[in-house]
Amino acid sequence: MLTIWDAPAPDAIAAGAEAFLAELPGSTVIRVPGRDPTRARAVVTLLHGNEPSGFRAVHGWLRRGLVPAVDAVIVLAAVAAARVPPGFAHRMLPGGRDLNRCFRPPFAGVEGAWAAEVLRVLRAARPEALVDLHNNTGHNPAYGVGTRVDDVRLGLTALFARRFVHSTIALGALAEVTADELNAVTIECGRAGDRVADEIAAAGLARFLGADALPLDGPPADMTILADPIRVAVRPGTRIAFGELPDRVVDLTLRGDVDRHNFEALLPGVPVGWLRAGADWPLVAAGADGEDVSRDYFVVRDGLLTTRRAMVPIMMTTNVTAALEDCLFYMVHER
Repeated sequence: MLTIWDAPAPDAIAAGAEAFLAELPGSTVIRVPGRDPTRARAVVTLLHGNEPSGFRAVHGWLRRGLVPAVDAVIVLAAVAAARVPPGFAHRMLPGGRDLNRCFRPPFAGVEGAWAAEVLRVLRAARPEALVDLHNNTGHNPAYGVGTRVDDVRLGLTALFARRFVHSTIALGALAEVTADELNAVTIECGRAGDRVADEIAAAGLARFLGADALPLDGPPADMTILADPIRVAVRPGTRIAFGELPDRVVDLTLRGDVDRHNFEALLPGVPVGWLRAGADWPLVAAGADGEDVSRDYFVVRDGLLTTRRAMVPIMMTTNVTAALEDCLFYMVHER
């Protein structure tokens, strides 16, 4: 289920990331000896098969034959999902579960057993820090996410980005579940398939693995901290589409360029989409307490769905599959 490799020689690694992906036996842990073998750092990537920036960064780093400052433990996760044609297109295997929602007991099914095995490997390595590299499906700048606001997580985020989101929503994600035992942060590198996102992942990874000492003594002056995320999802059974005009076949049509609002402060009255006449209320919005506050933040007037209160949206997507499998976006507030 989880293959453990010692790092291959650089010339034994395929030149292209796609070819390297094809050569892997499946979910793989790669161990790379560091200059200081008494410490370790961990990298997890490809927990979602359609988020390749972290994987491309790892491939490029391994090809360069670099020696990390400390032992590196690299987890390449949803390899099988990433390989489904046309490649890097599926968040998870068809009919499967989202791997980054499986790190909480009871570890049911194949995905749960896999998550438990990954946790055993990481805990055995006892890394001084862990970064989990992801992409978004909408236009977003790079940012970090953590369950605590402290110098460690802000310092790790600063290796990649200048925005940090403090989240206490319990989803069963890796960085959330390991918060009490590992210095873990999730890094959202930008939009999947974007060259800039790949560059951010590669540069940050090289800094994370190459630094003799991590910058854990406080955030840079230009770090923006956002907090109290509210997860906005499509109510089950609601049919959606994205477009410039209402789609009369579906219940909710969201504006095709809605993701341009990511990390933008929105005032009340901003149009988000159109609700079909006679359709049920389309949204569920909940924070850490699980209470649905969607009607506090949105309102429908004459079929137009608009913001009701000020908010800062992040992770807005314009991908129907991503919206239904995960969520539409999160709302946060600046601290």
